[in-house]
Amino acid sequence: MNQALQKIWKTVAMVPKGKVASYGQIADLAGLPGRARMVGKSLGQVPDGQTLPWYRILRSNGQIAFPAGSESAERQKGLLQEEGVVVLNNRVRLKDFQWQPSLDEILFKLEY
Repeated sequence: MNQALQKIWKTVAMVPKGKVASYGQIADLAGLPGRARMVGKSLGQVPDGQTLPWYRILRSNGQIAFPAGSESAERQKGLLQEEGVVVLNNRVRLKDFQWQPSLDEILFKLEY
């Protein structure tokens, strides 16, 4: 398995319930700065049977990446709302819901 994919998946798995992160933020925290698109592609390659909170990852402006009104966007919106994340006009206010990992998480749980 590709080591970069593993780092991305482990980082995505750390995003807590009720919080979101951007593709770029996940790339940075996984030690892959500038690789936001790689994060998006890796989420589409998660093996069957492996659960990952993919729906907590958004564009850098808080927008759901799927087209507004699409089945995938509605599913992501529903999953976020179940966790108490407010989604308005296909967007989450990052100021209110963005994951800010603690120093402990950064130093001891993230893999670079």
